[in-house]
Amino acid sequence: MSSTRSALGTTAEVPAQALPDPALLHLLLPKWLTARARAAAEERGKGARIAILGGMALLFWAFIFTVLYRLLVYFRGVEEIGPLLAGKLLGLMMVSFFSILLLSNVITALSSFFLAKDLDMLVAAPVDWLRLYGAKLIETVVASSWMVVLMSIPLFSAFGAAYHGGWLWPVVAAAVMLPFVVIPAAIGSALTLVLVNVFPARRTRDILSLIAVLAAGGVVLLFRLVRPEKLARPEGFRSLVDFISVLRTPTSPFLPSEWGQKAVMSWLTGPVDWLPFYLLWTTAAAVVVLGALLHRRLYDVGFSKAQESAQRIVTGDGRSGAVRGLLGVLSVLRRELVFKEIRLFFRDTTQWSQLILLGVLVVVYVFNIKFLPLNQQGVTFFLVNVIPFLNLVLAGFVLASIAARFLFPGVSLEGRTMWLLRSSPMSMRDLLWAKFWVGTLPLLILAIGIVGVTDYLLKVSPFMFAVSVVTIGMMTFALAGLAVAFGTLFPQFETENAAQIPTSFGGLLFMMSSVTLIGAVVILEARPVYTYLAAQAYGGEADPLGMVLGFGSAGLLCVASTVLPLRYAQHRLEGLEH
Repeated sequence: MSSTRSALGTTAEVPAQALPDPALLHLLLPKWLTARARAAAEERGKGARIAILGGMALLFWAFIFTVLYRLLVYFRGVEEIGPLLAGKLLGLMMVSFFSILLLSNVITALSSFFLAKDLDMLVAAPVDWLRLYGAKLIETVVASSWMVVLMSIPLFSAFGAAYHGGWLWPVVAAAVMLPFVVIPAAIGSALTLVLVNVFPARRTRDILSLIAVLAAGGVVLLFRLVRPEKLARPEGFRSLVDFISVLRTPTSPFLPSEWGQKAVMSWLTGPVDWLPFYLLWTTAAAVVVLGALLHRRLYDVGFSKAQESAQRIVTGDGRSGAVRGLLGVLSVLRRELVFKEIRLFFRDTTQWSQLILLGVLVVVYVFNIKFLPLNQQGVTFFLVNVIPFLNLVLAGFVLASIAARFLFPGVSLEGRTMWLLRSSPMSMRDLLWAKFWVGTLPLLILAIGIVGVTDYLLKVSPFMFAVSVVTIGMMTFALAGLAVAFGTLFPQFETENAAQIPTSFGGLLFMMSSVTLIGAVVILEARPVYTYLAAQAYGGEADPLGMVLGFGSAGLLCVASTVLPLRYAQHRLEGLEH
């Protein structure tokens, strides 16, 4: 009996002693090994891609550093007001960073805490809840904050160089940024945890997308209502004392962005104020502890709900018939292809919900144009008409960004069904042109609407109105053709998130090509526009031959940029194996 009891006792004790107790770094090891394996993988053209991306990053950092450094050196030379203006500028940038981080963490935490593929094994394993929370929080911080951290490098470098931060400046900048990125990560993770316990995780993803878009639009509108550019116009204040008092007043005393700005400027201008550092670190520790307690209480129930899928009830309505009626002039194949693209777009909430943010940005854009000081004294007829022409550059950048987000991923989103489309008797030309027209027509309406409304508000001449509308229309077709073509030449069939496709190597090449196209069109049209405006302002006649050559060359360039890339992409797509 004693030997049996001893054996049972030994058997009962062995599992308790043999239970694994993985450390926090051990839980993060698979992610590190995966990232290292991807970096070490041999791919064709990998060296060229790294060189191009590295060169573009260095040029971007150099540009941001140069602009900020020259501005800060100028601020430093202004007694009393200069450091205050520099502090306001830094605070505005850190508010933007904090808003981006908060929105990004809310979305990222849903995948890292509830929808990641390794969670089935980790939740079932004997892993301590606190270590699981810490590992997933670190994963969320890295995934959502790396872009902001890279953007902050030239920012803090410029401040340190302009104000002579000293050899400890990198340590100070790191001491500010580390809690600054942890706070929104912990808050976003806690908010996601609460939402998952209320809604199924599959439906929560749709809700979070809509919340993120609305919140981003609210942030943009908040910035426009605050109108930070008024700080650059001291004449708008009654006295210099009022202007200085506004500069000294904290913009948001309860936000980590204000604490980070105070910590940085106190170190650079002296004397050092340790209270902002204390507030940053203690707040970061507090939100992590509160997030951990919330995780312990709600995570098990939330993870169980995350395995449930949202119910979808398929019903018929009159919208499908209306769309089919509008597309009745097309053949059956092309009509069904267009209808498929429309349904796929509105089926993905993360796609169509971004139209809300687009609408907010358009409203803000028109708002800014309306309040340009073009009706004041000293503003000439020449300047009033040149500004709308140069505005085409900004409008082109906006269209290129929209095309990169919605048109560029079109072929990649076909995913595993591409082999079925390629094996069918359907022509790849019909597929590409269906994607082109579905994306181009709404983009064309948006482009003409923006340019037409802004030109009407600016009261430009009929000549500039016609040039602006026709030019933006031609650029829309060209940018849409480039987006579909580059998306076909550099597909990402394995991706599951459409938002990640434009950040690929092909997306970078498309944006570079778009910038080149916009610059070329503006340069070709600059001389005929200048000669016409000069003739109107100073008297004389414009050169008809120069105008024909300039506008004709710009038109031919847009036509070639639309047709030729799509034809090359069609041949490339037809060359894929069945």
